[in-house]
Amino acid sequence: MQVQEVMTTSVETIGPDSSLQEAAARMNTLDVGPLPVCESGRLVGMITDRDITVRAVAEGYGTSIGKVRDVMTPDLVYCYEDQDVSEAAELMQEHQIRRLAVLNRDQRLVGIVSLGDLAVETGDEKLAAETLEQVSEPAPPNTGPRPRAQPAPAHPQPVDPEAGALERIGKDQPGADQHRLQDQPKE
Repeated sequence: MQVQEVMTTSVETIGPDSSLQEAAARMNTLDVGPLPVCESGRLVGMITDRDITVRAVAEGYGTSIGKVRDVMTPDLVYCYEDQDVSEAAELMQEHQIRRLAVLNRDQRLVGIVSLGDLAVETGDEKLAAETLEQVSEPAPPNTGPRPRAQPAPAHPQPVDPEAGALERIGKDQPGADQHRLQDQPKE
């Protein structure tokens, strides 16, 4: 089964120069935790409710003056819509993440696949259970400053050379409610 068969399509996005307040309001309206960040039609990062409530506050940004680009995660793990769901599950397990951005082969965002999508849409209870177990493994605490350097890409091809290597979505807060992104009309 391919990722495109289980992913959520028509994902709502936000621009990197949008305010943190706008991002939080959109998350509240949509009842979601993450929003892909796109600039000129290209995926450049991901911002989560946790980025706003923890990272922005820790770095001293106010919601009215802070911008999405200030606290978004620019390094993403992603998969392609024509990949097998087992490959998406492996990426989730390896990077301990609950959602993956889904790109087409033209490097455009076409959806999001979540751990919930794997559990519900595939009907593969073993795959879903293994992925949940690996994603839920505790990671060692990160006590250092937030890294600014670009790590090696998780995928052999960068999403957009001008946007930098995209490789890792920040982990969701443990125990946080997971919501499937609702299909929304594109902006």
